[in-house]
Amino acid sequence: MATILIVDDDAALRDGLAETVTDLGHRAVTAASGREAIGMLSSDTDAVLLDLRMPGIDGIETLRRIRAGGDAPPVIVLTAYASPENTIEAMRLGAFDHLLKPIGRDALRELIERLPPRRRQRRDSGRVGDSGLIGTSEAMRRVQKTIGLAADADATVLIRGETGTGKELVARALHVHSRRSTAPFVAVNCAAIPQDLLESELFGHIKGSFTGAASDRSGAFRDAGAGTLFLDEIGDMPLSMQAKILRALQERMITPVGGKPIKVAARVVAATHRDLARQVASGAFREDLYYRLNVIPIELPPLRERTQDILPLADHFLAQCSDGRPQPQLSDRAIDKLVHAPWPGNVRELRNAIQRACVLTRGALIDADDIDIGAVPANDEAEPATDLPAAVARLEEGMIRRALAACGGNRTEAARQLNINRQLLYTKMQRYGLVEDATSGNLTCAVAKDDG
Repeated sequence: MATILIVDDDAALRDGLAETVTDLGHRAVTAASGREAIGMLSSDTDAVLLDLRMPGIDGIETLRRIRAGGDAPPVIVLTAYASPENTIEAMRLGAFDHLLKPIGRDALRELIERLPPRRRQRRDSGRVGDSGLIGTSEAMRRVQKTIGLAADADATVLIRGETGTGKELVARALHVHSRRSTAPFVAVNCAAIPQDLLESELFGHIKGSFTGAASDRSGAFRDAGAGTLFLDEIGDMPLSMQAKILRALQERMITPVGGKPIKVAARVVAATHRDLARQVASGAFREDLYYRLNVIPIELPPLRERTQDILPLADHFLAQCSDGRPQPQLSDRAIDKLVHAPWPGNVRELRNAIQRACVLTRGALIDADDIDIGAVPANDEAEPATDLPAAVARLEEGMIRRALAACGGNRTEAARQLNINRQLLYTKMQRYGLVEDATSGNLTCAVAKDDG
């Protein structure tokens, strides 16, 4: 039996709803105004049926105050005067639903059946998620054991895994569980920084050492102090920088641009989605640096190879995005859909799908239709790539083409969508011949529309 608080300034409508709620086997409590309703709320209130138009405190303001009170019950806004504005505002403020008057007996019964229980026993996903490394599959247990064994060591760690598998989470876990945890953790994405700025980003520079160096810069190695420096996507680092990183690892010494050698103490953890052994064989990556980095290798499996971790991860993301509301549950059909999805974007894609479902579903149950799993666009025109670098280059070119087309050729916006620097985007456009394509009209004004 649920306790339903009915708030309406119209006595006839209020009493009619109360009678129907009672006939359905539930307890009805009534209030004639928003102010009275706020004073009547208690831990026993399972839901609120709230009129929108009332004198004094209207429904929207009443909803805002109820939702601000912490563990608030679900609020269903009822109105005879629905508009896009009040519908959007009610849902934005956390209404469970927004319905038109009059509401019939069957609709009211269905609504009450959809209500989330107020005192649901929540699964404890927060504790296992403190490090972000959720999962009990054998593959993830191996990763977790390796982190525990390697955390206090000073040796470099190389983390490999597909995009979205959580490589930075592993690096952070190595730091948090190490004796370096009180020192800084500094992350640098080597693929997102233009080549001519990467040296300054990592090693720092002296004021006046090059045009634009208006002040001294310490650089990531020194910023990390005695903590951890995480070099993400190190497989995208140019060969010229690889030699300098090798020296830093071997001698524990860096040279700022325009400065003198300085000792550093940070532990280096590197990550990449590329096959570095293959890159070494092709000459794209230094063999000596590869062996210097690959002292402690950690291989992160893709999500499709650890399906038993999908539901614990989904539950963790549901708890994160419930935002004070009772945590929604997954239907059997939704669970089946999640477990059998291919997840090419791995854990990141799963998190996005759950967040999307949380935002767009107000009910206590998330069904399969509420989970939108986007398809990866296929490129049927191209022949299959013969090796990994060629496949990566083809994927990169395709993503850049699609981003430019979606942004009407605006490089600044395309770079933002791709999460890379605009100068790096332009360099890659030159590499793939897209600048020439743009000027000839194959892309939409990619050169002319520089800043929108």
